[in-house]
Amino acid sequence: MSDAPIIFDRRLLRDRRTRFVAEIENRDVLIRHVANEITERVSIMLRPFPWALDLGAYHGLLGRMVAELPSVETVVYAESVFAYAERCPSPAVVCDEDALPFKDDAFNLAVSGLALHRVNDLPGSLVQIRRALAPDGLFMAAALGSGALAELRECLLEAESETEGGASPRIAPFADVRTYGSLLQRAGFALPVTDCEDIELVYPSPRALMREIRALGGGNVLLARSKAPLSRRTLARAEELYRVRYGTADGKVTATFQFVFMSGWSPDPSQQQPLKPGSARSRLADALNTTEQPSGAKASFPKSPSGDLDDA
Repeated sequence: MSDAPIIFDRRLLRDRRTRFVAEIENRDVLIRHVANEITERVSIMLRPFPWALDLGAYHGLLGRMVAELPSVETVVYAESVFAYAERCPSPAVVCDEDALPFKDDAFNLAVSGLALHRVNDLPGSLVQIRRALAPDGLFMAAALGSGALAELRECLLEAESETEGGASPRIAPFADVRTYGSLLQRAGFALPVTDCEDIELVYPSPRALMREIRALGGGNVLLARSKAPLSRRTLARAEELYRVRYGTADGKVTATFQFVFMSGWSPDPSQQQPLKPGSARSRLADALNTTEQPSGAKASFPKSPSGDLDDA
């Protein structure tokens, strides 16, 4: 039994995602963006991937793109919502992202696009992904970062504080790039790498933005959420604030999405290993063509012919 805190109501998340299955093809701009990026990164890896996993697959867009790479043979699609799994190519499996049913060493590649930021036990999920990878298998994923939806978070909090005299969380918390990197290390991945990307999208209205967020499973499914829906007055005030602060000249609004891309390898003896401290055979001073100074010694500066410090 995991000791991880329960942050999200996963049953409610599945129910809400199911409502938007019919709309996903028209609302997959963000999924397509990260799918293109992940596929490109996998394509530069000069090795075969006989078995790949698309975890949190939605309608299978990322998995389909990865499957087109000549290095990838078979893709297995894993989704927590049955209606989405039905839209994926075969073979497709219904499971939670933090309760994987796969045996150890089952895959050579695991990819995930915009699914892992909504699991309750992300460290545990990463451990399970690493175990499902064969030695020297690759994991590559994208998740929302801490800077995502900052504008909407700000306007909802301020509007609810004004109209209700207090505010409850409406946008889920997302980890930052350093935290994702630390979790990869904690899960036992070798050579972990994380990087961050911010993109700005334009929407017809704040309401259109919120509907797209719900369609992607980003609605308010926090366990600590207020069970009362936003009042019309609060929602109207939030939209007003959003238009004033983040509106465009033609009456639309902008929204920032921050993506954290992460990658790591299942450990294998053939991989590069960091050198042990003190094992270097060359001195840094020699490489820099300079004189090594003892610790605590004052630095000396070249002098000009006049005796003044050379400010060149």
